[in-house]
Amino acid sequence: MQDGDDMQDWYSEETATFGDRLAAAREAAGLTQKELAQRVGVKFGTLRNWEDDLSEPRANRLSMLAGILGVSLRWLLTAEGEGLDAPDAAAEVPPNVTMMLTDLRAVRAQLAQSNERLAQLEKRLRAMGKP
Repeated sequence: MQDGDDMQDWYSEETATFGDRLAAAREAAGLTQKELAQRVGVKFGTLRNWEDDLSEPRANRLSMLAGILGVSLRWLLTAEGEGLDAPDAAAEVPPNVTMMLTDLRAVRAQLAQSNERLAQLEKRLRAMGKP
């Protein structure tokens, strides 16, 4: 692990979100979302929401994540400090693929929010139907 310019560019706040860094560190540690969620003591959906940037963990969970994943808390939050090396330049993703992945992440986040809204509306509707 290093604190070089390549890593800063790849995982910087301008190019990667907290969720991106969390997912990358989890994958580098060889853990699935379910495995990491169990180790941190949260539900699978909670971890997925962190990686999708729909919510953020509390300080105690952040500390646990950093320890389990072998990165600094500071790196998870800001991409500064001890973290992951940038991926090999030979495996660089073309810009059009990166744009599509960004769009897919946005659509996935919108779907998750819509699903939550639907669940809330369904709950309200059921409550209205009860005597």
